[in-house]
Amino acid sequence: MPDPGRPQSDAGRLPTATAQPHSRSRRLPAYRGIVAVDAKGFTAHPAIEHGEISRAIPELLEQSFVRADLAEVWDDRRFPASTGDGYVFGCDPEWMPFVIHPWLHTLQETLEEFNRHASGTVGLRLRVGLNIGPLPDRGRDFDGNGTARNDTHRLLDSQPVKDALATSRASVTHVAAILSDRCYQDAVAGGYTGRHPDLFTEVSATVEGKPFEQRAWLFVPAPSGGLLGNGSGNGSGDGDVSGDGGGGTAARAAGEEPPAEPVQAPVFQRADGGNLNTGTVRGGQHVTNTVNSPVLGTVLQGRTVRHTGSVGGDYVEGGKGDTVHGDKNEYRR
Repeated sequence: MPDPGRPQSDAGRLPTATAQPHSRSRRLPAYRGIVAVDAKGFTAHPAIEHGEISRAIPELLEQSFVRADLAEVWDDRRFPASTGDGYVFGCDPEWMPFVIHPWLHTLQETLEEFNRHASGTVGLRLRVGLNIGPLPDRGRDFDGNGTARNDTHRLLDSQPVKDALATSRASVTHVAAILSDRCYQDAVAGGYTGRHPDLFTEVSATVEGKPFEQRAWLFVPAPSGGLLGNGSGNGSGDGDVSGDGGGGTAARAAGEEPPAEPVQAPVFQRADGGNLNTGTVRGGQHVTNTVNSPVLGTVLQGRTVRHTGSVGGDYVEGGKGDTVHGDKNEYRR
């Protein structure tokens, strides 16, 4: 019989079984903001640098929060953990608008300074994932695990945010952030963040080889390269990540108004002595004029035959009078 005066050990005891999902009602865990970062190209660095990168990431995060006057967020972080090539922690969700701005901009500036003065070959570019959701947080081991955190790591691994760094310039763009739709709707669309919603690009976050797809929002504090709409970057890695041609979103991401669309002057076309087709002509066209000269391309010396639509079988020869085979008024229908 156990001695009631002696502390009992948990060794050998099975863990307490949890209730099955949907079997009874329970309180939701506290809602937490989730901040997670990953280093781009971590495994491409020599193994000797991995430890240095893992140590540098939380130090740079702390420095950036202090610089952004958000030291309280770092000091009060919940269930912090290193992921080797990154870092993750929870925070009170009321801070999320400030994490989005000014912290993301300050992190960009902190990394820019670090990379400019870093010794050796280590240079850091970070993907940032931001989310909000219910997570266990009672000061116990394994707190912070749940769907909201899993989704945050999937967002970090998703194609749009990877492409944002891959298609931008390493010397300029050091941070690319992706926000869950809940984070965006609550903090940005709700008007609580000091950045206009037009600076955020809606994307479909997918992860290769994973059954994951979510609506999310991309934000790059300092866009460059393909993100500026030069045709070298998009969601698939060879265009613009914004999906709108790049110019408008990139200009908004830089805090500027997008350039106005150029106004095209009207174009007038003539085909004296010939036919001018602006639609589709079924059948052939037979044009005869008083000039009987060799044809160069679609230009008859002295007379010109022009087509701006699809024409089947053009035939030009010398002679008199015009003959059109088919219905020449068909394009008007």
